[in-house]
Amino acid sequence: MATSLAERRRTAPAPGTATGTRPAPRRRTAWLPTLILFLGAVYCLIPIIWVVMASTKSSGELFTTFTFAPGSGLLDNLAELSAYRDGVYWQWLANSALYAGVGALLSAALSGVTGYALAKYRFKGRNAIFNILLAGVLMPPVTLAVPQYLLMSKAGLADSYWSVLLPSIVSPYGIYLARIYAAAAIPDEIIEAARVDGAREFRLFRSVALPIMVPGLVTVFLFQFVAIWNNFLLPYIMLGDDHKFPVTVGLFSLLQQGANAPALYTLVITGALLSIVPLIALFLGLQRYWRMDLLSGAVKS
Repeated sequence: MATSLAERRRTAPAPGTATGTRPAPRRRTAWLPTLILFLGAVYCLIPIIWVVMASTKSSGELFTTFTFAPGSGLLDNLAELSAYRDGVYWQWLANSALYAGVGALLSAALSGVTGYALAKYRFKGRNAIFNILLAGVLMPPVTLAVPQYLLMSKAGLADSYWSVLLPSIVSPYGIYLARIYAAAAIPDEIIEAARVDGAREFRLFRSVALPIMVPGLVTVFLFQFVAIWNNFLLPYIMLGDDHKFPVTVGLFSLLQQGANAPALYTLVITGALLSIVPLIALFLGLQRYWRMDLLSGAVKS
């Protein structure tokens, strides 16, 4: 009996295999996707690393050496940038925060209401409106800059803060994202139950739909904030007073002056470095909303 049991153990297949054969070795090209992602990350990070290193160099170091080694002029560059034209750079940065913050907030609110209505209400012309929004998503914003300028000029709003804020409120892509998110995340049963309990439509949206849509609206806010912050052509066309410039147009005007005064190039690079700090802080600060959405999805599943 013991002998037969030992023989059976010898001839039994190895654990984890059906026939006792060895598992197939991993393919030699399994490392290729990781390598491609690594090269893509390096390609995207090299310009950022260069800006960080170049902002630490003085004018002499910037034009005499081209290395990724840090310099010794960061504090001097910051002081010169702050002193340039009585601190106009910080005015540009504040203008960008105003345009991007207020514009993205209003755009997220409008996208949430419109996306929810398109997802949960049945009315005549709903599909036509959604198709028009899709056409707006496919249309490059550059093509709308000149018509928007003509409209703002006709309304007497050119060269004002409103000329940059108003076109930034409506985002076809944001409405599209909000509509898709509302259709997928808000069950119709919850809405019907709230209506049976006597909730009016505004309270239903505020108390039931809006809390569920927060992660999606945060994404819309972030996308629109980055788009407005990096926008160049619209404020460049709309604004003539440089005290109303956002940081993108302000740095461009500073770069143009650098052709006659090369020392200004260090200020442009330092200003470009400071201009990406709010975006990084915004991304890090809003991550908790995406984590919350992932955790809630895991609990529901």
